[in-house]
Amino acid sequence: PAQKPFVMLVSLLVGPSSNKEFLVEISGTTVTITCPLTESNIDWNVAGTKLDIKGRKYVIENHDSSPINVSCSSNKKYDMYLNARVCANCEELDALAVTGIITADLLITLGVLILVYYFSKDRKGKASASAGSRPRGQKMQRPPPVPNPDYEPIRKGQREVYAGLKSRGF
Repeated sequence: PAQKPFVMLVSLLVGPSSNKEFLVEISGTTVTITCPLTESNIDWNVAGTKLDIKGRKYVIENHDSSPINVSCSSNKKYDMYLNARVCANCEELDALAVTGIITADLLITLGVLILVYYFSKDRKGKASASAGSRPRGQKMQRPPPVPNPDYEPIRKGQREVYAGLKSRGF
């Protein structure tokens, strides 16, 4: 699919008194740099190497996203540090699509929060209805536990059954 060139204005500090900026266009792996000079005879330097290009635009085909120093000069010199991230299979999104995605995400999150709130509210109501006789607030004292018939104390007539057991001396 044909991609619209994504135009990005790179604001760089070119000189202490200059307000001019390079124009950088990125489309896929192609980077196009436009020099702020208006002359037609412009010298380009990339990473210290002078290029044979004399126009206002310098096109980098198949840029590998590595940072480079680019400069253009005629009667004045402009330097730029280019750190452009490019990718061959990227899809470009316009502002409307990004806004739609964020809005849909927020609405779905809000819907989930409302559902969790209402389901937890219903569960709490049912639990309190089943334990309606139990008073809330201050805890009442518990009655003593019901004795277990398997662990009753030894009665007077049954002591000989356990007389052969030795005490462990705890």
